[in-house]
Amino acid sequence: LSVHRTNQHIYAAIFDSSAGKVLVHASTVEAEIRKILSDKSGAGGNVAAASLIGKRVAEKAKNAGINKVAFDRSGFRFHGRIKALADSARESGLEF
Repeated sequence: LSVHRTNQHIYAAIFDSSAGKVLVHASTVEAEIRKILSDKSGAGGNVAAASLIGKRVAEKAKNAGINKVAFDRSGFRFHGRIKALADSARESGLEF
């Protein structure tokens, strides 16, 4: 599970490093997520949005038959939005 963040958005992707394929992904750029976050301030760049993406990527992973992942924070410190995404994914059943 690789995570990337910008000031306005957060992205999460689960990929198979041996095959070089993205298996599951979620981000605040997706139309469904943007619709959910449209009425909130700081739409994609806050902890609430990160938690939503963590939950969404975990649900997609479970549907794809993925239960365990290695967490890659891409050099970002483990706090704030990165921590919120990880905690939400764990609560939704993804094992790190």
